[in-house]
Amino acid sequence: MTSRLSQHKEAYVWIWLPRQTEPVVAGRIMHDGNRYVFNYGASYLGRDDAIPIYEPELPLRRGLIEPDAGLPMASCLRDGSPDAWGRRVILNRLVGGKPAEDDTGDITELTYLLESGSDRIGALDFQQSATEYVPRLKAEASYEELIEAAGRIERGVPLTPALDQALNHGTSIGGARPKALIDRGDRKLIAKFSSSNDLHSVVKAEFIAMRLAAACGLNVAPVSMTSAANKDVLLIERFDRVKGDNGWQRKAMVSALTMFGLDEMMARYASYENLAEIIRHRFTQPKETLKELFGRLCFNILCGNTDDHARNHAAFWDGRMLTLTPAYDICPQGRTGNEATQAMLIGGDNRMSTLKSCIDAAANFLLSEVEAVSIIEGQIATIANEWDRVCEEARLSETDMKLLAGRQFLNAYCVDGLADSNATLAETFIHARRRIASI
Repeated sequence: MTSRLSQHKEAYVWIWLPRQTEPVVAGRIMHDGNRYVFNYGASYLGRDDAIPIYEPELPLRRGLIEPDAGLPMASCLRDGSPDAWGRRVILNRLVGGKPAEDDTGDITELTYLLESGSDRIGALDFQQSATEYVPRLKAEASYEELIEAAGRIERGVPLTPALDQALNHGTSIGGARPKALIDRGDRKLIAKFSSSNDLHSVVKAEFIAMRLAAACGLNVAPVSMTSAANKDVLLIERFDRVKGDNGWQRKAMVSALTMFGLDEMMARYASYENLAEIIRHRFTQPKETLKELFGRLCFNILCGNTDDHARNHAAFWDGRMLTLTPAYDICPQGRTGNEATQAMLIGGDNRMSTLKSCIDAAANFLLSEVEAVSIIEGQIATIANEWDRVCEEARLSETDMKLLAGRQFLNAYCVDGLADSNATLAETFIHARRRIASI
């Protein structure tokens, strides 16, 4: 293990304050045994415009702030660390294409924070200096070059220096799939690539789900499709960046996992019911937000997205209140059987992927059963009416269409358990399913 890895015992947290285009140092995070402690800098606490990185986790006060019980690091800081794909890219660069377990044991979370790209999601970055902000270099690359780099990572082959610099730009964004950050003048995008392990066009499936969700009236990140090297590329507009007169502003964000006070090891306890409770007390426009969240839950079930874990929900943070971000990562998942469960609990200990689960939980979203059924009926009708158009826009192959229609989208299990009182909803669903699946 190189000294470069072992010397990362602390990092300075820099933040873009609301409506600002340049970062300021907020404080320092330090490795302390099996945990990471944080303290704000005196200069930051003295600012009139200082905001807490996130409350109640890191309130504005002097002295060391320890992570909440059971957490190794404040979750709002961990939100800025790379997930599976970004870690693979970093490991490829630091210890080789296919590192042995012994080679990675000394790599701490601080290493991932300091070795990942600076253009991370949200308004934070991590530096080795408290006085000079030096962003990790990025390099522009074509989609073909980025696809080549992603393929080398998947095969465990080291990158060339040029490809490493290009792909490293996107190491700080979350998720497990190959991806990169793209700057195109007035647009900032996340590019998702096909994986060598895909059994169908996963990126096209996500494109279709995102477009249909938007057609259903949900607040969704805009998406588009392109291709390079005979592979599909999904482009997602970033919603955590705002182009101002003097440059790019960064919007602070926290994941639902952070709002719950949990980490990945405890994510199984995350629930829509608890998120709804947080929305009622801490969000702007709580009534409208609850209806939006309910709509997202229903659509996830209708499109077969069971990967709705707590890092796939997020909110903007203005220093005082939370506001739900546009939806992202709505991606139908493969099914091997008829039953399915959501990554987050829906209500109580129930996580079954059925419309009945949604209707039973409607009161948590301040909705009546009639209102809940109306939302679901509208989504089912929209999926059926827009299916051909969106699939044609995605240039979905007949094979992939058969894999998605009636299996991921509008799977028969969705209406399992609906009572006679909702027989009309079940009939509407069955008619729509036959329409898109031609069965």
